[in-house]
Amino acid sequence: MIFQRIARKLNKITARYYLAFPQQVQCNICGWQGKHFISDDWHENVICPQCGLDVRHRLLWASLREIEAFNLEKLVQRKQVLHFAAESQFSAKFSALAANYKTADFLKTNYDYQLDLSDMSMIADESIDLLIACDVLEHIPDHLKAIAEIHRVLSRDGCAIITVPQKDHLVETVEDPTIVDPQVREEIFGQVDHVRVYGDDFPSFLEKADFKLTIIDKTSFSEDLIHKWVLFPPKLSTRPLATNYRKIFFAQKN
Repeated sequence: MIFQRIARKLNKITARYYLAFPQQVQCNICGWQGKHFISDDWHENVICPQCGLDVRHRLLWASLREIEAFNLEKLVQRKQVLHFAAESQFSAKFSALAANYKTADFLKTNYDYQLDLSDMSMIADESIDLLIACDVLEHIPDHLKAIAEIHRVLSRDGCAIITVPQKDHLVETVEDPTIVDPQVREEIFGQVDHVRVYGDDFPSFLEKADFKLTIIDKTSFSEDLIHKWVLFPPKLSTRPLATNYRKIFFAQKN
């Protein structure tokens, strides 16, 4: 009896605590709620402490759940899906809906395919309904060939979901294949395994490859959802190569 009274008292204290300090943010992917997310080396309070996903991941999931033209039922349900560098948190969700869901990566072997995005010769023409490549192209030496390969394997009504880190206010993409030193690459491109840093001209690469492009960013959602799900960094990073303004590119095959 005494333990039950103590438990009831603790529950009341906990309830008063949450009323006094309401939950301010929520991960729209795993459901975690709290006062704020945790920080990484680039941004403050952007990483979900439970699933470890970032602004771009929550922005992608918000697009698939909130934007009618690109919802899960239209893009994933009963579709042939190929997902590069797949996050396990998304794989479980996509595989439950897709007719056939496969993962791929160039270096890692714990995926269905060990595959180069710029040379997918093992994938037949027009055999994929949805291809997902989030933050992949900046690692690939010939990204134009990779974009052409994406176009080739997509079905006639197919769609690619693509993200890349874009340096804030950089007009043109910067790349230099002669830079091979990892430390220099990190200084210029932001990461040791990046071969370029994208600018505002990234959409032109997709449009020139005959994709119809729709760009989703924080402006596609209400202020309430932006703050609740943290679809934009609460505090802008001042680092020179910061990518504060993340975007989701839905590239539909013409």
